[in-house]
Amino acid sequence: MHLTSPFRRTAVAAVAVAGSALALTGCGGTASESGTDGGSAAGATSTPLPSVSTDQALADRVPASIAEDGVIAVGSDTTYAPNEFIAEDGSTIVGFDVDLFTLVAQKLGLEAQFESAPFDSIIAGVGSQKYEVGVSSFTINPERLGQATMVSYFDAGTQWATKAGNPQGVDPDDACGLRIAVQKATVQVEDITARSEQCEAEGKPAITIDQYEGQDEATAAVVSGKDDAGLADSPVMAYAVQQTNGQLELLGDVYDAAPYGYVVAKDQTEFAQALADALGALMSDGTYQQVLEKWGLEGGAIDTPSVNPAVG
Repeated sequence: MHLTSPFRRTAVAAVAVAGSALALTGCGGTASESGTDGGSAAGATSTPLPSVSTDQALADRVPASIAEDGVIAVGSDTTYAPNEFIAEDGSTIVGFDVDLFTLVAQKLGLEAQFESAPFDSIIAGVGSQKYEVGVSSFTINPERLGQATMVSYFDAGTQWATKAGNPQGVDPDDACGLRIAVQKATVQVEDITARSEQCEAEGKPAITIDQYEGQDEATAAVVSGKDDAGLADSPVMAYAVQQTNGQLELLGDVYDAAPYGYVVAKDQTEFAQALADALGALMSDGTYQQVLEKWGLEGGAIDTPSVNPAVG
């Protein structure tokens, strides 16, 4: 989740481990500061959402093009548990992001309709009106703010992980010559690329950077030993470690904390403010905190949502 990448991602719907499928039911600062507490997806997916009623004053601020059918089309890369992923039934989209935005939509009198999409296609999809909003753990950074309007809702950092016991002796600050797994088009690609360039500048071997289409594939590559370590958003990596039943361990500290943001079209600043105000209402009545607690992500809570917040 680095702040200079034009795309970012920040689970693991299914990780291939030792030839068998491990079905999962479920970026600075310390882990507790950056939302890496991790929850049980099995428990979270079975816990009902709080009841939310429509705020008509907020609903009246939704653009007619979105409000007319009562549905808001949401693009999401559903390989990123516990934030957004496919449930055990193989079709239902679930996760922290799904729950929270579903309630934001309800506050606006809308039904959120999530659609799985490649992560690096979502912002363009919002711009082309294929989706009316992108909800997919997008780190807010200057590049993205140049392409879209964004609404902050959560803080996360970057976290490394490796095989349990760290057999390769991986040091995130000196990973020269190692094979490292990341998901394509994420801020972690920017991160590991900069580290590899530093290795070469110091006369050391470059890092072999293996980029995977989904975070599930990146995690599986570390579990299998194909790659020596991987890095991803802090809540996602903490969850992946939890779900691999001791085959992986977290490595080093969480770093580069930054906000996630909902993505709307560049010219829809008024709608973005309506989303922010709906989210603010959920914060005021305690619903926001309930959703974070459901997923074990209380450490990533923010106090106030912002439209296009200033970021480094």
